[in-house]
Amino acid sequence: MGNGLDFDFVIVGAGTAGCVLANRLTANGKFNVLLIEAGGKDDYFWINIPVGYLYTIANPRTDWCFETEPEPGLNGRSIGYARGLGLGGCSSINAMIYMRGQASDFDGWAQLGNRGWGWSDVLPVFKRSEDYQHGADAFHGAGGELRVEERRVSWPILDAWRDAAAACDVPKIEEFNRGDNFGNAYFQMNQKRGMRWSATKAFLRPALGRPNLTVMTDAFVERITFDDTSDRPRRAAGLELRTKTGNIQVNAHREVLLAAGSIGSPQILMLSGVGPADHLGEHGIQPIHELSGIGRNLQDHLQVRSIYRVSNTVTLNRRARSLFGKAKMALEYAMFRTGPLTMPPSQLGAFAKSAPDKASADIEWHVQPLSLDKFGDPLHDFDAITPSVCNLRPSSRGTVRLTSPEPGARPAIAPNYLATEEDQRIAVEGIRFTRRIMAAEPLEPFSPEEWKPGPHLTSDQELANAAGDLGTTIFHPVGTCKMGSDTEAVVDDRLSVHGIDGLRVIDASIMPTITSGNTNAPTVMIAEKGAEFILEDHA
Repeated sequence: MGNGLDFDFVIVGAGTAGCVLANRLTANGKFNVLLIEAGGKDDYFWINIPVGYLYTIANPRTDWCFETEPEPGLNGRSIGYARGLGLGGCSSINAMIYMRGQASDFDGWAQLGNRGWGWSDVLPVFKRSEDYQHGADAFHGAGGELRVEERRVSWPILDAWRDAAAACDVPKIEEFNRGDNFGNAYFQMNQKRGMRWSATKAFLRPALGRPNLTVMTDAFVERITFDDTSDRPRRAAGLELRTKTGNIQVNAHREVLLAAGSIGSPQILMLSGVGPADHLGEHGIQPIHELSGIGRNLQDHLQVRSIYRVSNTVTLNRRARSLFGKAKMALEYAMFRTGPLTMPPSQLGAFAKSAPDKASADIEWHVQPLSLDKFGDPLHDFDAITPSVCNLRPSSRGTVRLTSPEPGARPAIAPNYLATEEDQRIAVEGIRFTRRIMAAEPLEPFSPEEWKPGPHLTSDQELANAAGDLGTTIFHPVGTCKMGSDTEAVVDDRLSVHGIDGLRVIDASIMPTITSGNTNAPTVMIAEKGAEFILEDHA
């Protein structure tokens, strides 16, 4: 293989998918595996404490701190686009919400021709890695690595919001994750006794003692290297890395596995000469293999963050702005691992249809007992709640593109939010549906007053403009290396890159269509299936 370090498998990215792969591929002791992470270790204090997302998002220690291109659908705004940096990746900074999506999501993948990806195929995979607080049943697993628990703090305003949603025909249900999420319930979370349960804790740390696993942090991938063959498909041979001590070559005797996420994986492929030939040529990169779909098909959930001032109750806004409130929260967490410091960004969720003709729920609320202008900003100085609503199945599609042939250059991220009339209509309906819930009788004791977007905005056009002003990401980018067999597909249904041997993409970028909800749990499932394929192919 030439000079450099030799391994059987080289995994790029120690985020959710990479941690799962590192665990599964080293378990039988047959293969030597290298796991590469551009960031550092996950030893930052605020990673473990659930509310620490307030300090890890937009922090260059733990976040790539990307920004989107100016978005026409967001009235020309660029927005922050957090992506996890360091061991655990996004699972070290995310909302911790355990949400699989709906059965129709995965059945839709299978109907596109992706064998083995229907709901009946993936449900056992979800269950296998799960350690559900209430034990195993028809929909949940116990004894797996990924802990799933209930919330550890309550807010009267959220209980009332559940009643108000039920009064608007969004019924209370016990939980999500059973295939049809219609209804409202408190989210279940990847926590263990009040601590964040990241992919590092769940999957990587149990494998660190294995002699056949090497973990390399602060190692930046510059490009994939390839064997130059003319009589068979080109083969991925390894990687060129930049480290603190200099550049090194690593060789993959069996496969290179990209698990760098929906931004990182397409960027690495394009920097390596794999992607749309015309785009690569614009940056002086010699195309090695034409795959026009790389970096296309970007999908994300845009949340429209309505804010309502409330009375006769206490929200996190007031508790967090008081020294006494902060001290009380810290003491409760230190003594009992309960209270507001265990909070994810959103505790309460609801799923509904934006129109009666929808086959399944297509909008989701993330309801927060707090308000702020954007993550990273201080909480407001008045009591408020934020019932954010998003379109679960946007029809708009965006791109990830290179801005330079230099590996360290930031990519151009253009989600293309609200680019279709359908997405604009659903955003408007989401705001109107939120207003109906906030006006329902169970919330009357709290005298909710709409602060954003503002009750004076009533027409479709005014509300569409408001969605552009208020909309922001829920950090669910997928689809930029999509699975399938059409001309835009990047990987096949065993996650191998079309036309290249020894190279797979195994992360959220392979989703042909976005799942209905938060994307971390589906990414675990994707990595589990990817590991299965690899072990079968190299038995």
